[in-house]
Amino acid sequence: MQTEHFLETLFQTGVAAVRGDAAVAKALEQTPIQTPHQIIAVGKAATAMALAAHARFPDTPLLIVTKYDHADGAPASAEVIEAAHPVLDDNSLRAGARIGEIVRTMGKGGHLLLLVSGGASALAEDPSGGLNLAGLKARAEQLLASGADIHAMNSARKQMSRIKGGKLLARFKGAQVTTLAISDVEGDSLAVIGSGIGDVATEAPFAFSPQIVASNAIARAAVADACKTQGVPVQTNDETLYDDIHALAPRLGAILRDGAPGVHVFGGEPTVVLPENPGRGGRNQALALLLAREIAGCGDIRTLVAGTDGTDGPTDAAGAVVDGQIWDASGEEALARADAGTWLAARGALLKTGPTGTNVMDLVIALKY
Repeated sequence: MQTEHFLETLFQTGVAAVRGDAAVAKALEQTPIQTPHQIIAVGKAATAMALAAHARFPDTPLLIVTKYDHADGAPASAEVIEAAHPVLDDNSLRAGARIGEIVRTMGKGGHLLLLVSGGASALAEDPSGGLNLAGLKARAEQLLASGADIHAMNSARKQMSRIKGGKLLARFKGAQVTTLAISDVEGDSLAVIGSGIGDVATEAPFAFSPQIVASNAIARAAVADACKTQGVPVQTNDETLYDDIHALAPRLGAILRDGAPGVHVFGGEPTVVLPENPGRGGRNQALALLLAREIAGCGDIRTLVAGTDGTDGPTDAAGAVVDGQIWDASGEEALARADAGTWLAARGALLKTGPTGTNVMDLVIALKY
């Protein structure tokens, strides 16, 4: 149990339980659907989700829209558009236009299988109100720096879009839409995932079958089950990471310092307010550094903080792993500069997984000996 890689193994177990290919394959096995005429997969987990759908329906045309360097292993027959995240780029607009074109031109008897995962909001966009790319990027950067939660961000995105908030499927003139979604939002609402790109705004004039196929709760349950299998008690299993990191860290630190030995699991998506010229890192790396300060001097606590998609902000790290011995006073300056990534990298504490094929927000997994 008390090995160096115990927490990393638990994290990978949680991620494996919500991988896009496994989640979609399971959903299609449990609830079979008629062969679709088109498959569209959009989001950070689009490639993994698409692979399962393509295995079931190999002759169906397939469009994959995903983040740069997230399309490895995509079917050779698939049309693939890679775009930027978290701030959109020209390819985001190309992807949004292409998705809109496909949906709009499907025939009256058409069946669309839409696979949606987190990240879709930036990866595909068709702006409204005369907005251009520069205006969209500026607004996106403002939202990211403001510390707004995902609900506030997606509400703003819907107002600027012709394909979000049910507007994409409002163009659909076919007979049936099946939406399978991986949730990266609190409450697992299809209206919020990807800013509602796979949802319908009003009662649909076609058969509409939506399903959430993976979530943070499923990932946390897998972590808890793995602990129980190894005889390690799970003291906490909560989806409570919905606050600013500076407010969360003291609360989590107190639970870890005062709690009983075992594993503590938290899920959700914290927020962070950035200075004008932030350093290197993301919300998970910053929260990990704050937790290192909270557990400083505790020789019996080790904590992992990571994004289940394998990326944290504009970095190639998923997060970090810290213990009670890593903190020193130089961490204060790194926190002030929003440069936790540089500080953690210098101490070998970053966690790098590469793209995971899913995105169900973040996990904090802590072991108290």
